Amino acid sequence: TEPRRDLRALPTVTIDAAHSRDLDDALAVLPAEPDGALRLFVSIADVDAFVPAGGALDAEARRRGTSVYLAGRVLPMVPPSLSEEAASLNPGVDRPAVTVELRIDVEGAVQSVDVYESLVRSAARLTYDDVATFLDGAQEDVIPEALRPTLRWLRTAGARLSTARAARGGVEVLDDEAYVTLDAHTGEPLAIEARRTTSAHRLVERLMVAANEAVAGWLLARGLPGIFRVHPPPTADRVALLAEAARACGVEPGFGAALTPRSFAAFEAQARSVAAAPALAMVTQGTLGPALYTEAPGVHFGLGAPCYLHFTSPIRRYADLAVHRVVKGFLAGRRSFAEEQSIFGSLAGQLKARILVWDKAERERLRSLAARHFASRVGDELPGRVVGVKPFGLVVQLQGTGITGTVAAEHLPRGVAADTWLGQPVRVRVAGASEELARIDLVPLDLAPRSAAHEATPRSAAHDADPRPAPDPRPAPGRTGATKGAPRGAGKRP
Repeated sequence: TEPRRDLRALPTVTIDAAHSRDLDDALAVLPAEPDGALRLFVSIADVDAFVPAGGALDAEARRRGTSVYLAGRVLPMVPPSLSEEAASLNPGVDRPAVTVELRIDVEGAVQSVDVYESLVRSAARLTYDDVATFLDGAQEDVIPEALRPTLRWLRTAGARLSTARAARGGVEVLDDEAYVTLDAHTGEPLAIEARRTTSAHRLVERLMVAANEAVAGWLLARGLPGIFRVHPPPTADRVALLAEAARACGVEPGFGAALTPRSFAAFEAQARSVAAAPALAMVTQGTLGPALYTEAPGVHFGLGAPCYLHFTSPIRRYADLAVHRVVKGFLAGRRSFAEEQSIFGSLAGQLKARILVWDKAERERLRSLAARHFASRVGDELPGRVVGVKPFGLVVQLQGTGITGTVAAEHLPRGVAADTWLGQPVRVRVAGASEELARIDLVPLDLAPRSAAHEATPRSAAHDADPRPAPDPRPAPGRTGATKGAPRGAGKRP
């Protein structure tokens, strides 16, 4: 076995939410070479070094499948003594890692991939907010001077990868993700706000997606097994429903006979510019459906990727840990992976089932807290937007919260076609809330159906969400598709 490569001299940083304690990925980059190419280093915590396969810790991690991030509480996949301490890439300490090194040319093409065991030392624990503040040019001194060149070169790498990814299409669903602030002593919800993606989230997402995709290709090139992330194209009937909703919101999609990642990206470029963007984002997520774990490699429609998997979060996802073990086994000289090939199918199914359970728990926890919060606000009048039309009535997203409530059909005028409501702004009164049922009941005050001659309104003039900081990487509500500011399945938290 080759010794770990010593990367401790590289200026390496972690970028996470301020409250995060399980730091499983760190980033470094070398300045451009004479031909303009960059060398990007994505170093991932070597959890396998602390959780050997077949042991008691491994069995429990496999049973859990993933860490669960409920509002105000974390259920870690591995004990905090590992996830937050021994395995976590905390600043100023040496940590074993598995590094994915990418050479990225001036057009964003990944020219080469190298994967190896390493020893790293994070120079700083940076937060999304501070990195975004720096990258956006608002304030430089939030970042230590010695690390500013690193962030600028990381931004260059991210921009190149973004350009290459945009050329092949894919999905970037807009979402207003709810974040609940709880009282530290009583646990009562104090506030709920919608948080959106910042430049720092987008940067980290791009780099993690690139690393995940690179490892998937690395495994395939060597004929190695893995637990892959497959996202099939949406079915024809789902596409037809999306087209109908889009036209109702003033967007002409013209998808044609076969939907492709590029055509979907072109549609999203239109959808982002209209006032009904939050409604179209919700319909789009339902159209796409979830990405799935499988032992068989396949396309990831949402990313426009021929093959994809999870590698960058082994502290909190068992699928990543399983892939790490295959990679490390190959690096150590193993050439037979018959056992993994025989069990990865059942393991993928087990992980899928567990994640469905945990995602449901996260969503129900958020809805219950939201209902508890709005139970104290009965009678309040709030602005919102219709983001769903159901047989029971309308689903309304409350401005600036990312939370939805329902308007019962009995409160709607009769004889009006349902699709005339989708995307419409509305002022509502909170009529009631049930924590047990996780439901917020609303009564419309000024809802008017869209006229036949409606026109798209620029998002900059009419978007109803507050321009607040982006979602935390692991907030309570689950998302469909890719990660840290992207659809579930694509990036740091796919």
